[in-house]
Amino acid sequence: MTLRYAVFGHPVAHSLSPRIHAAFARQQNLAMTYEAIDAGPEDFAKALAAFAAAGGQGANITLPHKQAALALCTSSSERAQRAGVANTLVRREGGWHGDNTDGIGLVRDLSERHALDLRERRTLLLGAGGAAHGVAPALIDAGIGELFIVNRTPDRADALADAIGEPGRVHTRYWDDLGNLGTFDFIVNATSAGREQGEMSLPMAMITSRTLAVDLSYGEAAIPFLAWARSAGCTQAIDGLGMLVEQAAESFNLWHGMRPDTAEIYAELSGRAVALATGD
Repeated sequence: MTLRYAVFGHPVAHSLSPRIHAAFARQQNLAMTYEAIDAGPEDFAKALAAFAAAGGQGANITLPHKQAALALCTSSSERAQRAGVANTLVRREGGWHGDNTDGIGLVRDLSERHALDLRERRTLLLGAGGAAHGVAPALIDAGIGELFIVNRTPDRADALADAIGEPGRVHTRYWDDLGNLGTFDFIVNATSAGREQGEMSLPMAMITSRTLAVDLSYGEAAIPFLAWARSAGCTQAIDGLGMLVEQAAESFNLWHGMRPDTAEIYAELSGRAVALATGD
């Protein structure tokens, strides 16, 4: 029997998830299909229900559906509950079970692939949408120091900080305050500003040569933020490709009870990303 999986988003045609999961399936000699399903917010619940009715056994969820996905689940993991969003769904008797693998994917990429120590880093999180919700609890668990959340809509930043529940350690600030917050050891871009505007303009005074800059996007969408980080003097600037691969591996493990090796597909995709960025 061929197992059926998918990624839901809007837009989603650019997603590398089908390629990643196809590689994992070959590695594990597993017969499965994995497709990209584009559904707008008004059609997402209907599309997910149709997928389940057609035999869909698991799904990844990307923008803009992560919060809606959790609301459609009949059960959810502690990770998903803390994040308030779900990026991985597992079909169980009675409905969907929601989980979130974004946070563990990011931490594994940074701590294992890049051998970075995140402990006690004074951290700035730009954005408070589904991506930010997915990674913030895992960063706290990884031992970062103070976390400052800045979002163009302050209410959403406040809601994320309240959900984390550590008022002495997690703070929210207005976007216009960025130039007055001092320097950071770790800056995470969880916004879509670079993708939408084609450039990022942030106070360079926030960065030192020791600052780690990470964009949760990958490919062309990450270029504006990483270009800004390097121009500001940051020597470590990493995109979200490794996080994407690692969160996919965690999803695969939830679905199949086996964890794939991520090194080969990451090397393949990172080589492709370099070629695209340089025009080769």
